[in-house]
Amino acid sequence: MDVQEQHGRSCGENMVDMVDLDEENFASSSSSVTDASFDAVIGCIEDIIMEEKFQQLQQSFLEKHYLEFDDSDENKLSYTAIFNEYVNLVEKHLEEQLMQRIPGFNMSTFIDILMQHKEEVSGDIFDMLLTFTDFLAFKEMFLAYRTEKEGRGLDLSQGLLITPLIPSGSEQLGSSGS
Repeated sequence: MDVQEQHGRSCGENMVDMVDLDEENFASSSSSVTDASFDAVIGCIEDIIMEEKFQQLQQSFLEKHYLEFDDSDENKLSYTAIFNEYVNLVEKHLEEQLMQRIPGFNMSTFIDILMQHKEEVSGDIFDMLLTFTDFLAFKEMFLAYRTEKEGRGLDLSQGLLITPLIPSGSEQLGSSGS
């Protein structure tokens, strides 16, 4: 199977294959089918968020609004409109992609299952999904982006000491005087 054929195979087809395998196994329980389906959806989400289109969508949204956010306990009224716009834009894109790849996908059902399995999900994936439902996680994403953008990240350079291997004033090895 060449690379193009692999790309043509959606993660939803993988989920169907897993469900079919589980159904053929008489010892399997409905929870293992649900677990396999959940794992397949997470795999699809990982694929989607790694795609350039998703990265550009999120990056341009952060770029458009990051200056609005500041690190204070007070939340501006404008944050709500930005949050709603983000959810509509990014979650809608993610949901559309999942519906294309997984027949019968339902986002609200998935969110319910996600909350039951949240300790099984990679931190980065869970944090990104959390920005759709948790305003504080959303705000933290913007604050982290602004900090990075403005170069105010953690600076460890003050703890570094650079020591030359050859003390100053010493002759360099292998140099000739002529």
